[in-house]
Amino acid sequence: MPGVDRRTVIKGAATAAAATQFSWALSRTAAAADADDTELHWLEGSTPEVHAGTTWGVPWARGTYRPEQDFRLTTAAGDDVPVQSWVTGHWPDGSVKWTAHAIAPGAPKASAYKLAAGSPAAPEQKVTVTRTGGRVEVSTGVITAVFGAKGSDTVVRSVRRGSAEIARDGKLVALRQESVREGADVSRFLGRVEKVEVEQDGPVRAVVRVEGRHRSGGRGWLPYTLRFSFFAGGESFRLVHTFVWDGEQKPGSDQGDFLRGLGVRFTVPLSDEPYDRHIRFADSDGGLFSEAVQGITGLRRDPGAAVRSAQIAGSRLPDTSTWDTRVSSRLAYIPTWGDYTLTQPNADGYTVRKRTKAGYGWIHAAAGRRAGGLGYVGGASGGLSFGLRDFWQRHPAQLDVRGAAGEAAEATVWLYSPEAQPLDLRFYHDGLGQGTYEKQSDGGLEITYEDYEPGFGTPYGIARTSELTFWATEKTPSAAVLAAQATATATPPLLTATPQRLHSAGVFGDWAPVDRSDKARSAVEDRLDALFAYYVGQREQHRWYGFLDYGDVQHTYDNDRHVWRYDVGGFAWDNSELGTDLWLWYHFLRTGSAEVFRFAEAMTRHTGEVDVYHLGKWAGLGTRHGVQHWADSAKQVRISTAANRRFYYFLTGDERTGDLLSELVDVELTFLEVDPQRKVRTDGYTPGDRHALSVGFGTDWGGISAAWLTEWERQGPNAAKAKAKLVNSVRTIAAQPNGFFTGTGLLDADTGRFAVTTSTAVSVSHLSAVFGLVETNSELVSLFGDEEPEFRTAWLNYARYYNGTDAQKRQLTGSTWKSALPAAHSRITAYAAHHQDDATLAKRAWNEFYTGSDTYFPSNDWNPVTVKTPAVLRTTEEIPWISTNSSAQWALAAIQNLALIGDRIPS
Repeated sequence: MPGVDRRTVIKGAATAAAATQFSWALSRTAAAADADDTELHWLEGSTPEVHAGTTWGVPWARGTYRPEQDFRLTTAAGDDVPVQSWVTGHWPDGSVKWTAHAIAPGAPKASAYKLAAGSPAAPEQKVTVTRTGGRVEVSTGVITAVFGAKGSDTVVRSVRRGSAEIARDGKLVALRQESVREGADVSRFLGRVEKVEVEQDGPVRAVVRVEGRHRSGGRGWLPYTLRFSFFAGGESFRLVHTFVWDGEQKPGSDQGDFLRGLGVRFTVPLSDEPYDRHIRFADSDGGLFSEAVQGITGLRRDPGAAVRSAQIAGSRLPDTSTWDTRVSSRLAYIPTWGDYTLTQPNADGYTVRKRTKAGYGWIHAAAGRRAGGLGYVGGASGGLSFGLRDFWQRHPAQLDVRGAAGEAAEATVWLYSPEAQPLDLRFYHDGLGQGTYEKQSDGGLEITYEDYEPGFGTPYGIARTSELTFWATEKTPSAAVLAAQATATATPPLLTATPQRLHSAGVFGDWAPVDRSDKARSAVEDRLDALFAYYVGQREQHRWYGFLDYGDVQHTYDNDRHVWRYDVGGFAWDNSELGTDLWLWYHFLRTGSAEVFRFAEAMTRHTGEVDVYHLGKWAGLGTRHGVQHWADSAKQVRISTAANRRFYYFLTGDERTGDLLSELVDVELTFLEVDPQRKVRTDGYTPGDRHALSVGFGTDWGGISAAWLTEWERQGPNAAKAKAKLVNSVRTIAAQPNGFFTGTGLLDADTGRFAVTTSTAVSVSHLSAVFGLVETNSELVSLFGDEEPEFRTAWLNYARYYNGTDAQKRQLTGSTWKSALPAAHSRITAYAAHHQDDATLAKRAWNEFYTGSDTYFPSNDWNPVTVKTPAVLRTTEEIPWISTNSSAQWALAAIQNLALIGDRIPS
């Protein structure tokens, strides 16, 4: 159609459907507005016995509340619950989109709560923050923590309970080994405080942020960010610990910075008699390793039943005058066991050993499969419980107690065990002769699917975040309380709304709660559940665990070896490829499943940290799938995209995830450092002009626009600039002769405008819409409404014609293309069908979903195949044709098709 403005080809259809185009979104808004309150329930279903305080998020329909609105929380029975609330997201009209809320550990227990507009109840004991000079002090009303000042190697000076000091000298410890060779020198670094900031100051929750770097002598290493959360009336506090890797390890050399241990350490004063001091370690199945520093059970002489039972219970023993004198007169001959270590070197076993003191031999004390990650040291006068979440999943991990027979013990939570091999992050091969782009593209990519480039396989700038919990107790807790603390450490309780309530607010685009109202829907729902369950089983079967690995899944299966291709180039770790994070989060939204949430949560903690750079010239970019999470040379915003992180941030209020979102506000500037298309360019373009950055409209702009959208809705410090760039970019994409089918443009990083070309050339990639572009554009079209009709038309054109016939493609653009991944793209066909109320298009979408070359359903055989030993390491259950790319995209298509055109599903 030479001379025809192709942007108007379907404009008439879009205009004709204007009355119904956004009725779905508006109906959800109305439903939410009609709801006077929101029912909340515990994610895991049961009321927790113990928790250290919890925060959660709630969405609200557009126009429901203004930012100054207060909220009241009550139990289902109507009892007031003290709550702290703050706004985390806004609609374009300034109304509240998301709020975060916090309750304290002592809040009235209930299986369900109601959140509504109103004045919040005040806690009986408020959490307070005192700032004196450079010192910060936080009091929950039960415990008081004093933080170290700038320049100190002590992060927490003391933790008191009343007048009793329970812990002091809270430090960060990092052990550096100068070589991977056995016997190499190890040096100790302590976390130097560089900044202490109060992010929240009550009345229910206070958050203290500490930043710094580990130091030894004059050298700084491993920058860190800590967030300590305290809750009103609580005897506990939570710590979110993040470190960024800035060490040097050169491939081919055994010299460099090798992490030998990374931990958090407190000193615990001890004043009780040794027989009134106790050590506890938790097992993940609910059991406890329980011993006294000086045991008086099992002796040749019996001190008395009351004495023995008191020690087993962890209670203060009766006065020694009541004991059998044959025991009380010989206490000096009973050893005191001052040192304990629990080590979890892998996912399948841990050991506990103990010794009397340094210089003397260790003895085996216990062993198990998977530790619970909680320890305790203390006595009748008080003590410290200390725990690390995902303890065995992120092995090697370790809990240490040292000096418990003396005046003070040291309790160390090792995020990375010093008894493991040094953390080796060196690139795994020598380049294999791939010194040119030709050899990298036509060589490596063609055989191992690895996109290699010298110097790009570096971990410099990756991060890892860990969650710890501490309880300052007035005495040794009972076995039941310690078990509950272990559960709360491993799975911090979370409140959430139902899928129906989340959906009614109109957030996160195209999804709907599970609906099994007919046989055809139920069949798709069954496959969605089965697919998720399969990955849960594969994680356990193939042990997708480890310090940096836990949370990720793998990319492609090797049917011959009956393992995932963990060692084959780009087929190994998935690194968010083709929307795995999005699949899991949408599956949670619609099911409300705790198991799905925890799987997605672990993935967010991994993919947002380990797969993304936070320092250096690539800060803000992520790494494509590979044998190592940082190995591939494709450094792209499609991996770091805010689209993958927004769910967790808004559903939990997690501040660390907020940091990750803030890091991406100007992510387009990374295109000055690395051109994603550098290896295949033929047009001579090289990056350098910030006013003319070559940015694709698919994977590139999809990630950039998600970052701008998130900053705008969070009303961050760059919100106005982000909104302006977002608006300018959507307008100039729509102004291209072929809209999204133009494929790429030159972006002005300062304004967000693309240069508008006069060329009608078409560039279409099957990857453009499979890294969050579909989901982000759905939100943008809804948010802008009638304010950006040209953008809406441009996106509807792409949605309608990507899978169209050659004749339709030529009519719209003058060109044709191969519609790869037709089943995955059926969801954009469904999007157009829904918004244009087109029954014929809906039929086409379902046909694409069921018969596309990339479909999973209904023709595939979902029955697992059992492969028995000795053909494999252990008996294996496999569905050989499943790959994660297809899993994520098929699931997203199923979810969005059901939401958009589920009423037109063929029987």
